[in-house]
Amino acid sequence: MDKDVLKEIELCDECGVCINVCPIYEVTGKELFTPISRIKAAEKVFKGNIPSEAVELMYNCPECGRCEEVCPNEVKITKIVEVARNRLIKKGFVFDAHKRIAKWIVELGNSVGKEPEKRLEWLPEEFKEKESNTLLYLGCLPSYLIKNIAKTTYTVLKRAEVDFMILEDEGCCGVYLYDAGMVELAEEVFTKNAERFEKIGVEKIITPCAGCYRCFKRYYPRVLGKTDFEVYHVVEVIDELVRDKKLSLKKKEMHFTYHDPCRLGRKEGLYEEPRRILRECVEIAELKENRDMGMCCGAGAGIRSIYRDLSMEVAAKLLNSAQSNIITSCPFCTFNLNYAAKKKGIDKEVKYITELLVD
Repeated sequence: MDKDVLKEIELCDECGVCINVCPIYEVTGKELFTPISRIKAAEKVFKGNIPSEAVELMYNCPECGRCEEVCPNEVKITKIVEVARNRLIKKGFVFDAHKRIAKWIVELGNSVGKEPEKRLEWLPEEFKEKESNTLLYLGCLPSYLIKNIAKTTYTVLKRAEVDFMILEDEGCCGVYLYDAGMVELAEEVFTKNAERFEKIGVEKIITPCAGCYRCFKRYYPRVLGKTDFEVYHVVEVIDELVRDKKLSLKKKEMHFTYHDPCRLGRKEGLYEEPRRILRECVEIAELKENRDMGMCCGAGAGIRSIYRDLSMEVAAKLLNSAQSNIITSCPFCTFNLNYAAKKKGIDKEVKYITELLVD
């Protein structure tokens, strides 16, 4: 793997096209914090020379992928960072925040440090016993920190008479571990979840979380070799329900700016589905930078837990770029943008897409 990544590094000719689209460079203006500098730092990591700035450069990257969209040589920069992080983990470079979150995932089954007993207090008791081969996998943030995402997703799917179940003892998907470079621990979590899904007959997973979606769809097969379930983000499901006339949405006199989450848009190409849904019920505007060049919220790939101030600056730039309140399809974007708005005194509210679809 390191040889493949070193070949990838050699493809970079330092043309600089990527610099001005990097969200970290945009808010710091520091030449050190550019994709080119990250590539050089990664090379040092692979060759065993690991200065402190190399560690910082590997971990203050949100892995948003904007740099890859403009790279004329198609250098897989996020892959370079991903593999370099794993090398750093193996060398013992682990941030305390990442250790803490990893401990929560292993011991509590979630990445936010919450006790799981009250996770589904809102769910009708009779539904907790329901069985289905379709699993609505809520994810950590909707389960614990933004429960209205879980509630409204459940409500919309029930209204459309979709057959699904929810696990009372849902564990974390492990995306945080993988993104932090803890690939070996992530593999343990992936294996445990995959074996559980197989045991209870899960054939299809629907999730409102962009991180869980990408993790199940891309990381699980990458690490485990294969999976026996299909994966859908809830916007794919709702979009199909609306187009098949199985779900009608009520028009509302509301105006929002849509934000493309990195993991759902740039990484997975789900651009039209959320827009079609929203046009059924509200007026939407676009950020100037959207779709394949959509702006990063500043929270991804573990950056928020160790570089909080930097994460807030990236989020604030996005908030200030919006014409109105924001709608998005990622719980982590929803959480980080609302947090930044409050901390920075920015008069913007951010909603998750299903929150608009219930009366």
